Formats: sequence, structure tokens, C-alpha cells
Amino acid sequence: MKAAVQASPREAGLELANWNWKVVRQFVQERFGRLLSSRSCLNYLHRLGFVRKRPKKRLLKANEEKRAAFVAEHVTLRAEAAAQGAKIFFVDEAHFRADAELRAKWVLRGEPALVGSTSPRLGEKASYYSAICLETGEVESMPVLENTTAATSVSFLQQLLANHPAPLIVIWDNAPAHHGPELREYLSTPDLHLRLVALPGYSPDYNPDEAIWDWVRAEVTANTCFGNATKVREKVDAFFASLAERKAEVMQRCRRKLQAQADALVAVTQQICVETNHVDFTLRSV
Repeated sequence: MKAAVQASPREAGLELANWNWKVVRQFVQERFGRLLSSRSCLNYLHRLGFVRKRPKKRLLKANEEKRAAFVAEHVTLRAEAAAQGAKIFFVDEAHFRADAELRAKWVLRGEPALVGSTSPRLGEKASYYSAICLETGEVESMPVLENTTAATSVSFLQQLLANHPAPLIVIWDNAPAHHGPELREYLSTPDLHLRLVALPGYSPDYNPDEAIWDWVRAEVTANTCFGNATKVREKVDAFFASLAERKAEVMQRCRRKLQAQADALVAVTQQICVETNHVDFTLRSV
């Protein structure tokens, strides 16, 4: 049973999506001819060392070689930005619907966890661009009233450059809105002082701006039905305005795997350099 539960029920011959005590009982009954109670099933799971956790996606299409190469590129980008006085911004887009986004909540034991909803249509949503600079804790945002396109991406880049006139390095994914003739025309502008860098494919865990969206959902939209997009934008705009006074929290909450891996790579490189500098001259000359 321990080996079976570490894979999906389907791999054990059960046409079900996920393990729970009922699936464990069915597995034990089919394999061993024993009928267990719900408590016994849960006890077996605990005694075998299992705990219940909310899973995270393991991105099977992500290319580990490209991700590793991007970590090294990010180290270089940070060094170049520091030398040139440039800022690095990570950019992404997200949508917030007017209906309630359900999240775990505290309720009295025995009481149901209910959230009221007026069932607004799917089109009632607020779309945003956001950009975050981890070195300074600065966050830039822009609401979008239509679908995100190359034209709206140009508008956001223009806003970003207007509010942060230093040379900018923008890192984002390969979404369709990040390509197109409008963007190519904008990038041909003389003296733009803007460099665009694409994240490796299927690597949202490398983008600190993803943490901004999760933060909004946890602090603003969780378990709340706003009813229409106007009210959603009102609350989300207020959240973004508050981040100007929360830069330290932004830097702490939005740090991601990419930054940790880049820091580790820098530490290893520095250690190698230190060791090399202490090598005997005869060895260094070979």
C-alpha cells in the first residue's frame, strides 16, 4: 500500500483521480480481501508516514538545461545592471474575476465554510500588468480594460520607462502579448535604453511577479464576491498603491527560486576565485 499511494490510484488499477480513505479501503479490499473502516484507513496512512499536503505543479515540459543556463544569464544580468545603473523588472499579467475566489477560511467546528456569490458573468474581470524590481522593492502596475496584446504591452513598457527613467532590463515570459508588430516597432525607437529578456519556457516559478498575483488573491479577492469589475479594480488599485510603503515586504515575499539559485551560483563562483588566487604560482602558470 505504501508503494501504491506514492503514485496515482490509476497506476494501482483504480479508475480514480486521488487517494482518500475510500480509495484506500477499495485498494485493501481488492488486494487483500479486508474491509477497513474510515478510521483504520486513515490510521494506516499515518503509520506509513503519509501526511496530507496541497500539491504544487511539477512542470514536465520545462527544460532543465535551459533553466540552468538562464540562472547563469541572470547572474550576468545582475552584474551588468549594477555596473550600468540599470534596474531589472520582472513583468507578468493576471486577471481577477468579480466572483469569489475560494480559499481556506476559519470557521467554528461543525459549521459549514460558505461564501456568498451573486454569480457574476465570467466577463466581469479586472486585468492588470505588473512589474517588480527585487533590488529596490518597487512595483509598477497598469489596469487593462481589454485583452492583453502587443499594443497593451507597449503601453505598459512606456509607463515603466516614464516612471523609471534609468536603463531598464525587463524579464517576462513568451506570452503572445509579448510579441507582435507593435512591440517590434516600439523597440526600434532610438535611445530607448530598454532590454527585453525572455524567461525559459514553462518556468513561472522563476518570475517574482507571480508572487504579486498570489498576494492580491490572498489579501484582496479571497472569499469575496465583488459582483462587477469596477469594484474589483477599486480594491486591487488600492492594494497596489499600498505597496509603495511596503517595499521591504515586497522584496521578502516575492523572492523566488531563480534568485536563490543565482545567489548560490555566485557564492560557488566566488569560492572558486578565492581558491584560485591561493594556488601556487607554478601551478597557475601551467
